[in-house]
Amino acid sequence: MLRFIAQCGDTNKLDREGRLRRGRPGTMNVKPEFQQLVEACEAASEVKHPYRRLMRCDGHPRLLISIILQVFQQLTGINAIMFYAPILFQTMGFKNDASLLSVVITGTVNAISTFVGIVIVDRVGRTPFLLQAAVQMFICQVAIGIILLKDLHLTNSLNHTVAIVVVILVCAYVASFAWSWGPLGWLIPSEIFRIETRSAGFSFVVCSNMLFTFLIAQAFLSTLCHLKAGIFFFFAMWILIMRTFVVFFLPETNVFLLIR
Repeated sequence: MLRFIAQCGDTNKLDREGRLRRGRPGTMNVKPEFQQLVEACEAASEVKHPYRRLMRCDGHPRLLISIILQVFQQLTGINAIMFYAPILFQTMGFKNDASLLSVVITGTVNAISTFVGIVIVDRVGRTPFLLQAAVQMFICQVAIGIILLKDLHLTNSLNHTVAIVVVILVCAYVASFAWSWGPLGWLIPSEIFRIETRSAGFSFVVCSNMLFTFLIAQAFLSTLCHLKAGIFFFFAMWILIMRTFVVFFLPETNVFLLIR
């Protein structure tokens, strides 16, 4: 948003929005950074071949990290769970109406948690959110997998109390994704790419996201039939890999200059 305002030339609004974004101690002197942002926008408008610029050696790490984030975003299992939530809940023994109500609940949790992330992500930082959410998602996935493996295997359904616990765990899982890997999977690439290659880079980001959304959605039902409760352990394994990637390879982009 700040870059768009800079391109429009509204310096007063740029300063106001920037102070709101950087509203933490020690970050109020943002005018030099904004001047760099304005100059960078002007320089970026003169770049005629952003894809060629992106394919230079210094653009490869940014592109690779951004695409990996999109792959990991899907390997959390969130879209598969959201797409097939009614089937999952019916498999757990919910009736049709209760299954649909559970989907409404998880959707509401998703929306509210996204706003929570919007409000506090600039104060907390990107990587702390990702790391915290990875732990929460891992715990939820493993707990759901253990419950289903233990109870669903024996009776083909869950008793009312256990079913409510599963719904709560699913909501906790959805909430942790909604304030972290969901929005930050798009925010972090926007901060990693240089301003002159951002539009080109995001074309790769969007394509990779849509591709893996399609692949995982197509494979989910057959994988669920084969792995059953093990599908949750499968996604939990990927969440561990994602957390390791964040710890060792992902920079904290909240401290980057706005022109980066």
